[in-house]
Amino acid sequence: MDTASHLLFGVTLAGLACLEPAVVQDPSLGHAILAGTLIGSHAPDFDAVARLRGYANYVKVHRGITHSLPALLIWPLVISMPLAGIFGVWSHMLSLYVWILAAVVFHVGLDLFNVYGVQCLRPFTRRWLHLDTLCLYEPFLFGLHAFGAVIWFAVWHGAGGAYVGEMFAVIYAASFFYIWVRFRQRSRYIAGVKSELGLADAVCHLIPTLSWHKWQFVVESESNFYLGEIRNGRIRIEEQYGKQPYHGTSSHPVVQATMTAAGVRAFLHFAQRIHVSWKAKSDGYVVEWRDVRFWHKRKLPFGVDVQLDEDLNVVSDSLGWNKKAWDPPYV
Repeated sequence: MDTASHLLFGVTLAGLACLEPAVVQDPSLGHAILAGTLIGSHAPDFDAVARLRGYANYVKVHRGITHSLPALLIWPLVISMPLAGIFGVWSHMLSLYVWILAAVVFHVGLDLFNVYGVQCLRPFTRRWLHLDTLCLYEPFLFGLHAFGAVIWFAVWHGAGGAYVGEMFAVIYAASFFYIWVRFRQRSRYIAGVKSELGLADAVCHLIPTLSWHKWQFVVESESNFYLGEIRNGRIRIEEQYGKQPYHGTSSHPVVQATMTAAGVRAFLHFAQRIHVSWKAKSDGYVVEWRDVRFWHKRKLPFGVDVQLDEDLNVVSDSLGWNKKAWDPPYV
C-alpha cells in the first residue's frame, strides 16, 4: 500500500499494543513500541534506495528480498534492539519485538493483497504473488484508522490509555472483515467474468478501484487478452488484444533485438500478462512491451519502450508508467 497508509497502520498497531497492561503502565515501553511499529510498518520499503541506480534496478528489487520470509524476522530484530537500548526497556524486549514483527507482517500482508504483488515466499520461490483485492490506497481503511488515531491522541493524556487497546481491537477486527468482504467479492466477480466470456479455464485478474462497486479485469485466453469493467455487477468488455510470442524461435527479430536492454530484462522479471508490439520508423524501430494487467481507458500505461536503429541495435530504452500519479490503476 502507499507509504502514508503503512505509517498510519504503524501508529494504530501501537494503539492496539495498549491491550497489554505493561504498555499502559510503562510510558517508556509505549513510546518504544510506537517508534518500533512506525519504523517496522515502513521497513520493507527501504528497498526504495534501489532507485539511486535507476528505475529498472528498482523494479527488479522492490518488494523482493526486503519482503521475504527471512526479512519478516530480521527487520524486527534490527529495529527492536537499538530501541530497547534507547528507551531502556530491555526487560520488555520480547514484547517490543513481537509488536514490531506484527507491523512488518501487516505491511507485507497488505502488499500481498495489492495487484502489484510481492515476492513474500523468497527464498523458496521468486514467484510474484498478488491477491488483487486492495488498491494502493484504500479510503475506508485509511479513514477508519485515522479516526482511531485521532481519538487515541485526544484521550491519551486525559485517560492514560484506558480503553485505547479495546478501541483498536474493534478497528482491526473491522479492517480484517473489510478485507475478507473485498476478497469474497473478488472471487465472485472472477467466476462471473469467466462465465460471461465462456472461458472457464482462462486466467483472470481483477483490479480494484477506489469504488466498492467498480472493478477492472483482464482475462487471458490461449490467443487473446480481454480487458473490461465490472460496474454495479454488470460485466462489460472494453478492449481485446491478440497475444504475440515474445521469446523463442517464433519471435520476430525486431522483438528479439530488445532482449538485451536493461529495461526489458527488468520488465520481464516482474511482468506477468505481456503484450509486445513494434513499428518501423524512418531511422529504425520502436518496440513497446506492456503488462496488460495495468490498463486504464483502453491504454496500457506500464511497460518499456525500446528504440532500435536500422541494424537492430538498442539505442535507448525507457521503463515506467505513462500516466499521472493520481490516475488509475492504483497499484
